[in-house]
Amino acid sequence: MSASPGKEPRTERGRETLRKLLDAAAREFGERGFHEASISGITRQAGTALGTFYTYFDSKEAIYSALVGDMSQHVARAATAGMSRDSNGTVREGEALAAFLAFARDHKEIYRIIDEAEFADPASYRQHYTGAAERIAARLEESVKAGVVTPGDNEIRAWAIMGMNVFLGLRFGVWDTSRTIEEIAVAAEALLSEGIAAR
Repeated sequence: MSASPGKEPRTERGRETLRKLLDAAAREFGERGFHEASISGITRQAGTALGTFYTYFDSKEAIYSALVGDMSQHVARAATAGMSRDSNGTVREGEALAAFLAFARDHKEIYRIIDEAEFADPASYRQHYTGAAERIAARLEESVKAGVVTPGDNEIRAWAIMGMNVFLGLRFGVWDTSRTIEEIAVAAEALLSEGIAAR
C-alpha cells in the first residue's frame, strides 16, 4: 500500500484513509474502467473530501498505479496464506491456485483493472506479471531442490503455470462460480503432476 512519493502517511489514521482511497479506487476503476473513472468518483466512494485525495496522490494515474501494485501484493499474500507450511511441488501449486481462485471470486474487479493496466500503466502491468512469475519460479526451484519436481526451466514453467492460473481465475472465478474451487484446483494440480499424455 503506497501513496505518491513524498505523500506517504505517517499516522495510523493516515494509513486508514489511504486504505479507504485504494479500496474505493478498486471499486471505481472496476465499475467504470480507467478512462471513465474519476477522482471525484473515488472520493465519493471513499467518503472523503476531494482535498484528501491530493494529500496522498498526485493524479488519477498515480492512484491507478498504486492500486495495481496494491492488488499484486494482495494476490501474493492470498497465495502465500493458502499454501500449507509443509506442502511442496505440484500440491503447493494447487493450493496457490485455490487461494487465487478464492481471491478472484471476492475481487472480480482485479481482471478489469489489471487488463486495462496494459495500456494505462504498462510498467505496473509488467511488474504485476513478472513479480508473480518470479514467485512461482522460486517455489518451483525449492521443489526441485527438495526432489519433488524434476529439474527444468523454471522460468518457462512459472509463466505457463501463471497463464493457467490467470485463465482458470477468469473462467471459474469471474465468469462462472458454480464449480467448487477444490475440483478446479485438483484438476489443475493433476495436470501439473501427471500431464495429459496417455501412458
